Amino acid sequence: MHIDKDLVAASATPLVLAILGEGDSYGYAILKRIRELSGGHLSWTDGMLYPLLHRLERQGLVTASWDTVEGRKRKHYALTAAGGDALAERRQQWQVVAEALDRVWRDVVPPATAGGMA
Repeated sequence: MHIDKDLVAASATPLVLAILGEGDSYGYAILKRIRELSGGHLSWTDGMLYPLLHRLERQGLVTASWDTVEGRKRKHYALTAAGGDALAERRQQWQVVAEALDRVWRDVVPPATAGGMA
């Protein structure tokens, strides 16, 4: 299934903040976790993830530090207190949107029409 790029972009920040809410992580592990959480439907590239991480770092929502694990240098990212607050706010926003969409799918869009929409 193809996921529209606007949906991917809109979900990128809350996904990364939530993953970092689980604990510190590094780029490849974040990409892997996104694939796992989406059941393989979201497969991001480095070119999508790292600019987002750098933006979140500039905004003070994450911090980054270099670490060496098993002889490999990796940049680890961690959620800041402001990042935790932003995650809580984004979660509330998504819950409102998800509930509205659920109502639309259930009450507004006829089932025969919903399957044929592009």
